[in-house]
Amino acid sequence: MARKSIIARNEKRKQLVEKYAAKREELKKAGDYEALRKLPRDSSATRVRTRCVLTGRGRGNYEKFGLCRHMFRKLALEGKLPGVRKASW
Repeated sequence: MARKSIIARNEKRKQLVEKYAAKREELKKAGDYEALRKLPRDSSATRVRTRCVLTGRGRGNYEKFGLCRHMFRKLALEGKLPGVRKASW
């Protein structure tokens, strides 16, 4: 499980992205890159990391489910993910 501070930092980034999204879009359309540079660095959407909602793991995530590969497999085998079943051929 990821440290709580890392998860909290990512949540803070999500809030900043949401707060400055309209302003960033406006500045991009105007071509004002100097003003864009003065905005907080974490207000850029590329700084947000996709994390597992259960464990906070930052790698190996299925964005459709919001889970990392470990939790996805565990929940799928338990039958807790609707529409997902183990492949067999």
